[in-house]
Amino acid sequence: MPNLLSLLNESIRRLARREIRTQTGKTRRLTTRHRRDLAALKRQVAALARTVAFLEKQERRRVASPPAPQEVRRVRFSARSVKAQRARLGLSAKDFGRLVGVSALTVYSWESGKSRPRQRQLAGLASIRRLGKREARKRLEMIGEK
Repeated sequence: MPNLLSLLNESIRRLARREIRTQTGKTRRLTTRHRRDLAALKRQVAALARTVAFLEKQERRRVASPPAPQEVRRVRFSARSVKAQRARLGLSAKDFGRLVGVSALTVYSWESGKSRPRQRQLAGLASIRRLGKREARKRLEMIGEK
């Protein structure tokens, strides 16, 4: 009798192991597929992050570069227009100066008519004339705090 009992127990164990193996095999295959998919997504996100970083760097360069000299020759300066432009954009003198590439005190001097911008500074003024509020904010973010 003990021999029959041990044989029965052994066959039950064998069947249980086989059933467990089939169930865990499906789970193991699914886990492997999910890991492979996650790795592919991580590679894709990394590639996209590199692309975005490259494009942001290019945009910073584009924002920082002054316009062509032929455009600057035709630019006229008016203290009232600088003040109106700054008010239209809703920027402080400091932020407006960062966009143009000068200090806040220089912007105040221009607005009060105490001084006039140099040729390079006129180029900066000309480059932000057609900006809207959102684009100005984006450019300030691109320039960042110095």
